[in-house]
Amino acid sequence: METTKKKMFQVPHTYVIIFGVIILAALLTMFVPLGQYETQDITYMQNGEEKTRTVLDPDSFHYVLDENGNKIVQAAPLFGTEDFGRPGVLNYVFEGLTSGSKSGAAVGIVAFILVIGGAFGIVLRTGAVDQGILAMIEKTHGSEVLLIPVLFTLFSLGGAVFGMGEEAIPFAMILVPMFIAMGYDAVVGVMVTYCATQIGFGASWMNPFSLAIAQGIAGVPVMSGAGFRIVLWILFTGIGAVFTMVYGAKIKKQPKLSVAYETDAYYRNEFQSKADNSSDFKLGHKLVLLVIGATIVWTVWGVIKKGYYIPEIASQFFVMGLVSGIIGVIFRLNNMTVSDIAKSFQSGAADLIGAALVVGMAQGIIIVLGGTSASEPTVLNTILHGISSAMHGLPAVVSAWLMYVFQTVFNFFVVSGSGQAALTMPIMAPLSDLLGVTRQVSVLAFQLGDAFSNLIVPTSGCLLGTLGVAKLEWGKWAKFQIKFQGIIFVTASIVMVVAVLIGFH
Repeated sequence: METTKKKMFQVPHTYVIIFGVIILAALLTMFVPLGQYETQDITYMQNGEEKTRTVLDPDSFHYVLDENGNKIVQAAPLFGTEDFGRPGVLNYVFEGLTSGSKSGAAVGIVAFILVIGGAFGIVLRTGAVDQGILAMIEKTHGSEVLLIPVLFTLFSLGGAVFGMGEEAIPFAMILVPMFIAMGYDAVVGVMVTYCATQIGFGASWMNPFSLAIAQGIAGVPVMSGAGFRIVLWILFTGIGAVFTMVYGAKIKKQPKLSVAYETDAYYRNEFQSKADNSSDFKLGHKLVLLVIGATIVWTVWGVIKKGYYIPEIASQFFVMGLVSGIIGVIFRLNNMTVSDIAKSFQSGAADLIGAALVVGMAQGIIIVLGGTSASEPTVLNTILHGISSAMHGLPAVVSAWLMYVFQTVFNFFVVSGSGQAALTMPIMAPLSDLLGVTRQVSVLAFQLGDAFSNLIVPTSGCLLGTLGVAKLEWGKWAKFQIKFQGIIFVTASIVMVVAVLIGFH
C-alpha cells in the first residue's frame, strides 16, 4: 500500500512539466489581448564610460486593435508556418532550441552545455578527477563539512563580482561527484555551485550585467548603495551556506532522505569501485588537475578583464579537455588512446543532451507567448502593463513588496537579468516615484526577484544545465528547493520593508 501511495505522488518528468506550462501559455494567448510599447534609447555612465541601451517607453503602451477598434486576441496556432507568421504550440521544441544567438538562450546555452559536457568527458576519462577526489577525501576526513561554507562563499562572491552563472556548470561537473563521494548528495553540489552564484548575483553591489544596467535605466548613480548591499550579501550568503550545511549533515546521516538518492547511485557505485581498487595518484593525474586549475584561473581572468562570455568560455574548456586528453595519452592514464579522446568527448556530450533539450523546451514557453520584445505585439507586454497599473494607490511598503513579488514572477518569463531590467525598470522606476518608494528600492526589488527565483524557475537554462550535470530532474529539485525558496522569500520580503523604512537611496 505504501509503495502504491508513493508511486501515485511521483513528480512528473521535467519534459511533462514543461509541456504542461506550454499548454497554459497557449491558453493565455486565447484570452489575453496583444499589447506593445514604443522603445527609446537611454544613456548612463558606468566606470566613467557612457553606456547606451534600448528600453521601452513606459507611457507608450497600447493595445493592438483591429480595423473596428477592438482589441486583438491572437491564439497561438498549433503548427507554426510562414502563413501564420509565428511559431506554433507543437513547434516549441524546435523553435526553442534554435532561438537566440551564440551568446544567449537558447542555442548558445545548448551548444555551451554540449561542448562543456564533451570536454569534461575527456577529463573524466583520464581518471584524474576521481583520483584527486579520493585523495582529497583521505586528507580531509572529518573536516570535509568546512568545504561547504568555503566554496559557497567563493561562488557567491563570483556571482556578486562578475555575474557568474553559466560558468557554474563546468564546476558542478567536478564538485557534484565530489560531494556525493564525501557522503552528501547532488543537491549539495548544486547548492554550492549554481545556487551560490545566484545568491551573490541577487545581493551584488557591483554586478555589471544586472545591477549596473538596472541602476542606469532607473536614473540612479551606477554602483551606488553598496554599503547596504554588502550587508545583504553577507546575510543571504550566510543563510545559504548554513542551510546547505544543515541539509548536508542530515543527508549524511540518512542518505535515503535525499531527493537525489536514486540518481546519485551512479556516482556512489563508481566511487565505491574506484576506492576498492584505488591506484596511485600519478604525475599524469596531477598534470590534468593542474590544467583544470589553470583553466579556472584563465576563465575568471577572461570574464573580468576581457568580458568573455559563452562562446569564449566554451572554447577555454574545450582547450582544457583537449590538453587533458593529450596528457592522458602520453601518460597512458586508464590506458587512453587517441581514439579514446574522441569517444569520451562524444559520450560526455551525450550525457548532457537531455539537459540541452530541456533548455530549448523551456525557451519554447516564451516563444508561444509571442516573445519578450517590448515593441512587438505580445501577451507578455499586456501582462506587464496590467500588473504595473494595479499597483497605483497602494502604501509604500506594500508597493515595494509587490514590486519584489512581481519581479520574482516575471523572471519565469524573462530569466536574463539584463533583459528583465530593460523590460521592467523603465516602468518600475517612474512608478516608484508615484508610490512614494525610492528608485534605489525599485532596483533592489528587481535584483532580489530576478536572481533568487533563478534557483527554481524551469525556464532558466543555467539551472537546467547544472541539474543535467547532477543527473537530477527539475521536479525532484523543486521538491527540495521550495523550502529554501520559502526562507529567502520571507527574508527578502523583510529586507524590502526595511529598505523602505530607512529610505534606502
